[in-house]
Amino acid sequence: MMWQSYVNGLLVALGLIMAIGAQNAFVLAQSLRREHHLPVAALCVICDALLVMAGVFGLATLLAQSPLLLSIARWGGAAFLLWYGSLALRRACSKQSLQQGENQAVRSLRAVLLSALAVTLLNPHVYLDTVLLIGSLGAQQSVPGAYVVGAASASLVWFFTLAFGAAWLAPWLARPSTWRILDLLVAVMMFAVAVQLIVMG
Repeated sequence: MMWQSYVNGLLVALGLIMAIGAQNAFVLAQSLRREHHLPVAALCVICDALLVMAGVFGLATLLAQSPLLLSIARWGGAAFLLWYGSLALRRACSKQSLQQGENQAVRSLRAVLLSALAVTLLNPHVYLDTVLLIGSLGAQQSVPGAYVVGAASASLVWFFTLAFGAAWLAPWLARPSTWRILDLLVAVMMFAVAVQLIVMG
């Protein structure tokens, strides 16, 4: 029974995490820049594990019963994603779009981790997918703790595969045009999620 709960958590979380969203786009961009990509991946894994745990052990019920909380999360998240998407679009249109040379300004670990936290925690999809969906499914498992560990394992495998894989590919992708396209894709992703949230409202 314990292994069944673990595998259920692993498969459900993997299916949801692998869908390209704001969080994955951020990890991908940081990994291609090789800018604190491993701490970012670790932070995403920790956040996912804590959110799944919170969902399994009660937050899913609380969120489902509070339209006000979901509404605040939706509008706050949409505003943040529009702002972050605008930054990416500005970088894509600038002449020094994500250059990989020595003149590229490297952000501090603190700044990058705060951005990663914002992309993760200000995105209402995180609460809808990770807390409500994964969490409420986990609450019904025979061994909820094993389900949480399974979901956290999926997050660990996915984010570190993304971080190592993208960083490994970075030398082949280190052309200004590639970085411009990546920033454009990040901007489109952020805008798309923001518009989806606004339309939902």
